Amino acid sequence: MSEIALRFAQVEKRYAGAPVVSGFSLDVRRGEFFGLIGVNGAGKTTLIKCLLDFCDADGGAIEIFSVPHTSTSARARIAYLPERFNPPFYLTGRDFLQYMLGLHRTRYDEAEAVRAFVALDLEPAALDRPARAYSKGMMQKLGLAACLLSGKDLYVLDEPTGGLDPKARALLKRELIALRRSGRTLFFTSHTLADVADLCDRLAVMHAGRLRFAGTPAELTGSTGTSSLEQAFLACIAE
Repeated sequence: MSEIALRFAQVEKRYAGAPVVSGFSLDVRRGEFFGLIGVNGAGKTTLIKCLLDFCDADGGAIEIFSVPHTSTSARARIAYLPERFNPPFYLTGRDFLQYMLGLHRTRYDEAEAVRAFVALDLEPAALDRPARAYSKGMMQKLGLAACLLSGKDLYVLDEPTGGLDPKARALLKRELIALRRSGRTLFFTSHTLADVADLCDRLAVMHAGRLRFAGTPAELTGSTGTSSLEQAFLACIAE
């Protein structure tokens, strides 16, 4: 069984001839919590789209548990939440969970759905409401609940705390830490460096489509001679 959950090898992506991802290489280990950080437009979401085969990479290779990312069997082990998550407005919370878990080939369990809602500070009564009645934060919690209930091996979350209030952020982190204890792998992007510091075993800094750093948060602050992750990030992208 491979110890590498994700492998990016010299990945290239261009739009209209302009490079968006350039020679990106990175390994994420099985059971690791890994954060990808960078400014807007750094190429993070494009890299994830390549990983999920939403767009074709122009060069390099990507593997998921040693299987090419273009293989359906490889992607079947992933639960994914996009940065801009908008569930179909006409589905109730329960309808959406049932639909998504059906796609994941995971049985829907009402008690587990209620537990996931409560764990994310979402009222169980929201299961009966259509998504059009949800606030932005409620929609984000619904998407996260679908991921948490999927039982997958790898969670790819693009800005998972976007739209969440401080209480929900803290509760989400508690749920993610429980995933770590069960041996799951997390690969996520975030602009909230405090979340990265709290959750990540390792992180990568991506800037202008290129990998600037990969290592632990402590290694990043140490290599830049700074005392905070925020200052270390600024120093890293300024080099």
